[in-house]
Amino acid sequence: MKVPSKKTLFSSASRLLHTERQTDRQNLTTLFNRYVDKTDVFSWNSVIADLARSNDSSEALRAFSSMRKLSLHPNRSTFPCAIKACSSLLDLFSGKQTHQQAFVFGYHSDVFVSSALIVMYSACGEVEDARKVFDEMPERNIVCWTSMIRGYDLNGNAFDAVSLFKELLLDGRDHEDVDSKGVVSVISACSRVAAKGLTESIHGFVVKRGFERGVSVGNTLLDAYAKGREGGVAVARKIFDEIVGKDSVSYNSIMSVYAQNGMSSEAFDVFRILMNDKGKCVHDQVVRMGLEDDVVVGTSIIDMYCKCGRVEAARKVFDRMRKKNVRTWTAMIAGYGMHGHAVKALELFPVMISSGVRPNYITFVSVLAACSHAGLHVEGWRWFNLMKGRFGVEPGLEHYGCMVDLLGRAGYLQKAYDLVLTMKMKPDSVIWSSLLAACRIHKNVELAEISVARLFELDSSNCGYYMLLSHIYADAGRWKDVERVRTVMKKRGLVKPPGFSLLELNGEVHVFLIGDEEHPKRDEIYEFLEELNVKLLEAGYVSNTASVCHDVDEEEKEMTLRVHSEKLAVAFGIMSTVPGATVSVVKNLRVCSDCHDVIKLISKIVDREFVVRDAKRFHHFKNGVCSCGDYW
Repeated sequence: MKVPSKKTLFSSASRLLHTERQTDRQNLTTLFNRYVDKTDVFSWNSVIADLARSNDSSEALRAFSSMRKLSLHPNRSTFPCAIKACSSLLDLFSGKQTHQQAFVFGYHSDVFVSSALIVMYSACGEVEDARKVFDEMPERNIVCWTSMIRGYDLNGNAFDAVSLFKELLLDGRDHEDVDSKGVVSVISACSRVAAKGLTESIHGFVVKRGFERGVSVGNTLLDAYAKGREGGVAVARKIFDEIVGKDSVSYNSIMSVYAQNGMSSEAFDVFRILMNDKGKCVHDQVVRMGLEDDVVVGTSIIDMYCKCGRVEAARKVFDRMRKKNVRTWTAMIAGYGMHGHAVKALELFPVMISSGVRPNYITFVSVLAACSHAGLHVEGWRWFNLMKGRFGVEPGLEHYGCMVDLLGRAGYLQKAYDLVLTMKMKPDSVIWSSLLAACRIHKNVELAEISVARLFELDSSNCGYYMLLSHIYADAGRWKDVERVRTVMKKRGLVKPPGFSLLELNGEVHVFLIGDEEHPKRDEIYEFLEELNVKLLEAGYVSNTASVCHDVDEEEKEMTLRVHSEKLAVAFGIMSTVPGATVSVVKNLRVCSDCHDVIKLISKIVDREFVVRDAKRFHHFKNGVCSCGDYW
């Protein structure tokens, strides 16, 4: 009979350990004694590596600790896997301890150990420590360079990521060594650095190296062009067409490029193609293949349903899954948050913790975003403070962005501004634009001017910042300042992207612009809207003209509001579906206050449910109320 190797035996042992962990957590040393000689370092390395690869990071660290208690000397193969486990858990304390032990045994300068340390420190938000490890390396391979560049990008240090990539190219290293992961991080960083021609130059490098057909690189390039200046539409479409294995991110990115350049027709041509690969069909196929309980597949289905507006369907999938990892829990919490069910999200979060799943960086983004969507500033502050103190997760740009949005929209503008001033990293455009949006809600012109000044330093070509400032001046009745902002926009050739709404009926996508005159049933739609308007007035509707940014009389403002794209889409949806059917509408911009009030009333008048997905979140209208609680 053939005797199995030690590696084979220990792979079996680690799989058994995973099984035992789900039942009575049988003692680790007992398992080792049962299979192999526990004094063999190679055997310990095998089980630590196997556990780390199978995402049993806690057990991998437990094995590493048990090995050290036996006074065994780890070698250069031991530390990378142990450090990888610390990264997965975002366990900075254990990571630093492991780093110290690597130093004691003389492996801290080893290229594989150093690469793992760079990843670990970056994942835990300690990018300066990661750079210190990088700088102290006597020799570096492409993995080290890539890890450091990705670390900068992960932590919002876009300028440093780009600068380091330039250093890499000047290092004399063969450019053939650069891989797609490094390229993705550099492109992502480029989209956040206000330097003319930077994205285009990196794009040229990507094409030269033949990376542009890969889905991850292609998607990141598309996103960079979507965030960039006008003029890149043709280039973006070429990138999209050449991507092999397009996913939903590919489609969403090219639609963003079209929408931001006023090409709504082209955007919805792409949307129509995307809708022909519907999520329900995918789920049915998953069930037929018996893959629904697979943790990766199940998590993807949850995420898909949440993004399609079917959060209850997502919860059913979630409840049926026997195995859930941190991404599964995070997807469900994020889904509840974006649909306005913050209470459910915050009820689920402690259950996740009590089940033994440790929340990570993204989990806390989802929790804080849920608090922000519902205005739960007390709960938000609590989890923000516990995030580092209890769970060792260093706040990043996304967390600060959620908190600024939460505090600002709740009316604590000064507190939000003070928080921005205390940040360890440089605030990005998301943070300043969140504060600017809150200034509009609470009519704070002074802080709005401070915020927009910072935004213009980051990107003076973003039309949205000018429009928000224009609205703030309009709310304050400062029409000369409104005109001044509009004049600057005109001189710089900035055009506001058109607001549009869409809905799909029987496989066909219908697009509506404000005051739309091109839809084949426009006469019937406007006639039906007039009938609805009579019922709205009888129900006590009073138009909210504050959202119209024009110095005109109230009657003209009211007429403008009546033909907003979401109202046209809702009216057409009612006309074209059977009584009682849910009508789903997608809006490319934030739904306006007046349309929000109108759709609430319509849901009660016609006894229908409406699901509206705007640029911020989902709104579920039913029986005269909205899931957002009028807070969005």
